Order: sequence, then C-alpha cells, then structure tokens
Amino acid sequence: MHSYRHTLIAREGWLFIFLALSATVLAEHFLDILAALPFAIVAIALFFLFRDPPRKIPSAPLGLVSPVDGTIVEITKVHDKYLGRQAICLRLKMNWYGIYSTRSPTEGKVIKHWFGDDGKAAQWIQTDEGDDVVVSLIKGRGSRHPACMVPTGERIGQGRRCGFVRFGALVELLVPVNTRIDKQAGDKVLAGADIIATLVHKAP
Repeated sequence: MHSYRHTLIAREGWLFIFLALSATVLAEHFLDILAALPFAIVAIALFFLFRDPPRKIPSAPLGLVSPVDGTIVEITKVHDKYLGRQAICLRLKMNWYGIYSTRSPTEGKVIKHWFGDDGKAAQWIQTDEGDDVVVSLIKGRGSRHPACMVPTGERIGQGRRCGFVRFGALVELLVPVNTRIDKQAGDKVLAGADIIATLVHKAP
C-alpha cells in the first residue's frame, strides 16, 4: 500500500510559502513593516491556494469517490482510448482557486501511467475485483503539468492523495459501462468524500 501522511498544506507549496515568509521577515528587518506587507499578503494567499484539508472517506468498497473538488460538467458514454473499451466518462471541472490535490477514486493497484506533452496525465487503477478505473487530468491555461505521485505497481487506498495539479484542470473519470452513476451534471463534489458512482457486480 502506498504510504500516506496527510499535511494540511500541500507539500508542493512548502517552498513557495517558505520563500514568501522569508521575504516578509527580511523586508521587515531591513526596511519597515510597510515594505514587508506585500510579501505577507503573498504568503497568506499561498497558504490559501495550497491548503489540503483532510476528508472523511466513506465506507463503500464499490463506491467511487470524486478524484477532485469541483463540478461535474458532463456524463457521457465514450471510447476509452487508454484501455480500448467503451466506458462512461464523468468530466469534472476544478476551480483555479480550489484544492489542487487529486485523490484516488477507489482502492486498488496502479497499473500504468500516461504522460503527454500536451499537458495531459492519466492513471489506471485496477480494483481487487478486476474493475478498471482511469483518471485523466487535462491541465488548464496557466496550469502546470499534473503530477502523479503513486508509482506504477503500488497499491493505493480509496480517497488517498495521489496527485497534484496547480491552478486546476479538467478531470475525466473513465469507468465500466455498467457502473451506476450517483450524481448528475451540475453537481458540486468534494474529493475523497463524495461518492459519484458505484461499481456494479452481478451476484453469483
């Protein structure tokens, strides 16, 4: 299982916050408090942008939690180019000022990653029951390339932090066609906390 230690401020922001706080202290020490004020404002803004609050993960083994904070903008049946299958695609739009961390929709094993020069990144997770779930991130204008932090071949828990995309992205969750969709377009969801779909298994 991929090791996980939650921090209230995303690690990706630590360096920027440290630099802003250092500039605040130096400006106040060598100049005056008015000179330090802009740096202090930047530090506060960075604390806000890189916040990463904990989430209560629901007890639902077959449930798929939202991978990001955002709004479901579309639910449609598509051809999954990653796995060469028909799939249901739930598209979610992150806010540029929202939580930038991404979370695993389900527990399972990371089978493969894809990274493109066009700012796309995708992660294939396979559950213990053999269900295939793909999370694809498409960076927005001004965003940095998405980062996936769980290596191929490792296990990850449902709702656990698995990536980061600065300033948000369009996220596609590709699931089996027989999956039950529990939300609808226009719904706002929280990463790791809200179940947006449920995997369906026929009784033996």
